[in-house]
Amino acid sequence: MKRMLTSCFGLGLLPWCPGTWGSLPPVLLFFLLASLGMPYIWISIVMGIWALAGSIICVSFSPDVINMTGKKDPGEIVIDELAGQSVTFIPVFLLTEINVCLVTAMGFIFFRIFDIAKPFPIKKAEQLPKGWGILADDLLAGVFASVFVFFISFFWNHINSAQNVY
Repeated sequence: MKRMLTSCFGLGLLPWCPGTWGSLPPVLLFFLLASLGMPYIWISIVMGIWALAGSIICVSFSPDVINMTGKKDPGEIVIDELAGQSVTFIPVFLLTEINVCLVTAMGFIFFRIFDIAKPFPIKKAEQLPKGWGILADDLLAGVFASVFVFFISFFWNHINSAQNVY
C-alpha cells in the first residue's frame, strides 16, 4: 500500500517520465475547478489540502519505499511531484481574474522546469535526509513556479485591462 500511495496509485510506475505523470493530477484538478468557475479561494484551499496530503504521504512512507527498492530516491516515488505541483496553484486566490488555460499551462511548465533543472536552493533542499529531501525540492520548485505564474498573470491582466481602457 505504501508503494501505491507514494507512486500516486501507479503513475510513478509508468515507464516514461514518471515525475511528469505525478504532476498531472493537480494540474487536471486545477484546470477542472477553474474551468467550472469555482471561487479562487476554494481552489487555493483544495490545492493546499493536496499539497499537505502529498507531503504527509511522502515523508511518512518514502523511507520504507527507499528501503524496499534499495534506491536513495526511487523514480517511482512521485507523490512529491503531486505535492509540489499543487503548491504552484495555491496563490491563485491572489489574482482577480485568470486565463485558465494560460495559468494551467504555465504552472505545469514552470514547475517541471524548476523540478528538473533544480537551481539553488532547490538542489540544496534535495540533500535533506529520508523523505524530506525527496519532498523539499519539489515544494520549492512549486514555490518558484507559483511566483513566475503569479507575476506573469498579474502583468498579463494589467496589460489587458490597460488596453481595454483605450
